[in-house]
Amino acid sequence: MASRMRIVLFGAPGAGKGTQAKLLTEQLGVPHIGSGDLFRHYLQNETPLGLRAAEYVNQGLLVPDEVTIDMILEKVMSLQDDEGFILDGFPRNHNQANALEEALARRSRKLDKVVFINVPEQELVRRLGQRFSCRQCQVPHTVDDAGKQGAANQKCQFCGGELYQRVDDEPGPVKRRVRVYQAETLPLLDYYRERGLLADISGMDIVAEVNKQVLSALGWVSKADKPE
Repeated sequence: MASRMRIVLFGAPGAGKGTQAKLLTEQLGVPHIGSGDLFRHYLQNETPLGLRAAEYVNQGLLVPDEVTIDMILEKVMSLQDDEGFILDGFPRNHNQANALEEALARRSRKLDKVVFINVPEQELVRRLGQRFSCRQCQVPHTVDDAGKQGAANQKCQFCGGELYQRVDDEPGPVKRRVRVYQAETLPLLDYYRERGLLADISGMDIVAEVNKQVLSALGWVSKADKPE
């Protein structure tokens, strides 16, 4: 059943993982576990873990393994055995991948699919340069180049809060984040390819087309597409 699928979404910052994860959650009925969302949750609740994670995120650096692994696995292992999940932003390296595999094995579970959304570096920098966040609810918004000068006067479409560009979405930190991602995370593609789990999807098309390709890789057929 689709609602029991256990999926990992891969892609550099700006590749569109979060957007696809939200669509898949609605389409498959599977909960989305995003590392970024968890970090923001802890930060908004002013927990020590959230503040510690923010120190790294705001510098365009990855959060240390010991913090990330404990946080994600606690959430994953709290699910029932017959519940699926969509992991977004985890694992990022072999250490995290091994920790996830070992944790799932203890519950006699395994991943169903690993989806890599592939976007060139130049496009990633462009996309993230247009991303602004709400100071109140932290929801990201896209502001094109023409609207950047007036971004400070724009309001969040969800809560009306002020928009600002996070330090880690500026060009310098973005390039550092992409380089760290390429060095630490891309090697995991072979790790999952060897296990027969990897699906390589181009992220250069419109959201709907990327979503269609992802669903096809998951072997999911909508009711509208099923033959009579």
